[in-house]
Amino acid sequence: MRKYAMNRFLYTLVLYVFLPFVPIKLIWRGIKQPEYRQHWRERFGFYSQTVKKPIIWLHCVSVGETRAALPLVNALLDQYPHHQILLSHTTPTGRDTSTQLFGDRVQRVYLPYDLPFAVNRFIRHFKPCIGVLMETELWFNLIATCRQQKIALLLVNARLSEKSAQGYAKLGKLAREGLQNLTAIAAQTEQDAARLRQLGAHNVQVVGNIKFDVAPPENAILQGQALRHLWGDQRPVFLAASTREGEESIILEAINQANIPHLVTIIVPRHPQRFYDVEIMLQQRGLHYQKRSTLNQAINAETQVILGDSMGELFAYYASADVCLVGGSLQPFGGQNLIEPMRMGKPVLIGEHTFNFKEVAELAVAQSAAWRVQDSQTISQALHMLFENPHKQVEMGEKGLVLCMASQGATQKTLDIIAQRINAIT
Repeated sequence: MRKYAMNRFLYTLVLYVFLPFVPIKLIWRGIKQPEYRQHWRERFGFYSQTVKKPIIWLHCVSVGETRAALPLVNALLDQYPHHQILLSHTTPTGRDTSTQLFGDRVQRVYLPYDLPFAVNRFIRHFKPCIGVLMETELWFNLIATCRQQKIALLLVNARLSEKSAQGYAKLGKLAREGLQNLTAIAAQTEQDAARLRQLGAHNVQVVGNIKFDVAPPENAILQGQALRHLWGDQRPVFLAASTREGEESIILEAINQANIPHLVTIIVPRHPQRFYDVEIMLQQRGLHYQKRSTLNQAINAETQVILGDSMGELFAYYASADVCLVGGSLQPFGGQNLIEPMRMGKPVLIGEHTFNFKEVAELAVAQSAAWRVQDSQTISQALHMLFENPHKQVEMGEKGLVLCMASQGATQKTLDIIAQRINAIT
């Protein structure tokens, strides 16, 4: 324990060394994304929200974690009407997603930096009866503070790639004691659980992936049909969703090689701050494009690309497309959520870099619900095959939907674990 305290002291010392540069970082990021300049006091533990009910707190870093938490948050709202659900985030896009999904049914704040004074302010202000960290968020001062204050802190929908496990292993006792100070861990897969246990975690259960329980919005199909009408009912539609740096050029080269007549390609960058950069790329390539944000009628006949510069429409984009590529996987970013397009019954293309969804991606490929591509040439070949064989699109989409429906149930298991802890303190 003494060595753990020393390791955490050194960890905290490093954070304090970088503290003077934090305002500079916020200002710099705020140039492209002004939201970073808002609510900045919360990042240091200063909050204005009033607390009138017992708090159930969930930490959802950004967009992916917030969307993944949807079924769990809805279940908690139903089961605990006399509690206040508090969502904490790290990014403005995560916070905005929370607003879109839950409105005023929950409170939302930024989680403070993992500095003792800031974390203590957060805990003292909200006094949560339980804390829930989504996926893999290990903040060692936060964990220690919850332990000291006897607040149950759970890690749920936990995933840990081999690369991340190797990184945490380098922290030695700091990571081990941090994991052991968590009240319980609900892992996505046996592989995730094994890596967590190897790092020293206790009380690990395998419950599955909550993302399989995320149901599309009720109006997603209707919104998708409306978008398809804008794109052109008779034109083939290819969607590249949640793309990251370096991937748009590969995708644009692929559609150029494919040369599919009348094809409409929708590109939806993962991060809003990149909308402008992708637009410049389209201009430099001399492509006919239109932006979703300015569309109020059918696109022009010569339009080749739609820049998906809107928020909260991803399911509608999926519904409007014939074939979907999930970004973050063509470059080594780990891949974005391929469950969503499969849940919409769409054929899915993914790149080689899917370590964030390793087991899901391998299962989808093995069951012919997803098609692995490597570069512009293999994307071009896949597009040709799928657009020339519409029955193949339907077949892949059906297999993906079957896989999703068969993998549900993690939300209820996670809710049971949370309920055990809440019941123990009430």
